[in-house]
Amino acid sequence: MRRIVLLGGGYGGLKIAHQLLSQLPDDVEITLIDRNPYHTMKTEFYALAAGTIAEKEVRSAFPYHEQLRIMTDTVHRIDLEREAVVLHHHDRIYYDYLVIGLGSEDKFHGIEGARDHTYKISTIYHTRKTYEAVNNVKNFGQISIVGGGLSGVEMAAELRESRPDLNIRLLDQGGALLKAFPEDIQVHAKEWFEEHDVELVFHSNVDYVEPNIVCNTGVCLLTDATIWTAGIKPNRVIDSLAVKKDAAGRIVLNDFHQVVGVKNVYVVGDCASMELPPSAQLAEQQGKQIAEGLLRELNGKPPKPPSEIVIKGTLGTLGNQDGFGLTFNRPLKGMLPRVIKTGVLWYHKFKSL
Repeated sequence: MRRIVLLGGGYGGLKIAHQLLSQLPDDVEITLIDRNPYHTMKTEFYALAAGTIAEKEVRSAFPYHEQLRIMTDTVHRIDLEREAVVLHHHDRIYYDYLVIGLGSEDKFHGIEGARDHTYKISTIYHTRKTYEAVNNVKNFGQISIVGGGLSGVEMAAELRESRPDLNIRLLDQGGALLKAFPEDIQVHAKEWFEEHDVELVFHSNVDYVEPNIVCNTGVCLLTDATIWTAGIKPNRVIDSLAVKKDAAGRIVLNDFHQVVGVKNVYVVGDCASMELPPSAQLAEQQGKQIAEGLLRELNGKPPKPPSEIVIKGTLGTLGNQDGFGLTFNRPLKGMLPRVIKTGVLWYHKFKSL
């Protein structure tokens, strides 16, 4: 049997599994390894942390197929020389083809205490902890969110919907929220937070974090809980791989999403060096192309260069009744992008069944 090993059942890994299983030759087996026995919709963890949705809304089952084996474990190391994956709780797994889709983790920028004294929404485990912490904050307590990008903005807005009694502050290093979006969307988000009594702290520079304290530009701010949304980095397993990487630590690939010089190893999602910023949509499109390439390889067909990946847009929410987004570089504000995002999420969950 020929062996395909998928590391990670996120947006990219799940797409690859579905695509392969629909046309998989009989002499191929797939092993999908993930820390959870189900797929999780990471883009919605902010709502789970805020308590506006139940956990079942961000989970879906992995596909069932006689040629697919699901393993629940975490990856310790990838041995490219021996073509093996070393796991924490199972024997090492050998592969003929490997897909690395391990995702990302929080980036703490060397700030003392940030790892140990903040809550996160980077994994479902961390999100459960954040949900518990937020719900245990006393009435009129203080929540501090560090990072004014998409995750921080959605977290702050959803928390305002969930806990109108709380005091919420959002700290960002720049002079505006949502730096990746056009100015009118930045202004729209700022006005929403001002209207909904969320304190915005711009030009912040977090010196260190302690329990119940965020020290920012020399001023220590009291807080009942600090939520960290200030950047991501590739999964730490990637750090020890002796392959070419970009300045952000992501793996450099050839045109077929293969590791340069290692053609039986593919990378999808946040660990891959791409011209486009990491996103669920990018991972799914990568996954589709990787599956197509693998199927050609398995069926003895010559490789076919993938087409250019085009991102249709990015959507964000500001509570239940408002949102923002870019669709084909056209800015959207208000209820429409909120409704569109809800539809996109429903479709993703439906097609994963």
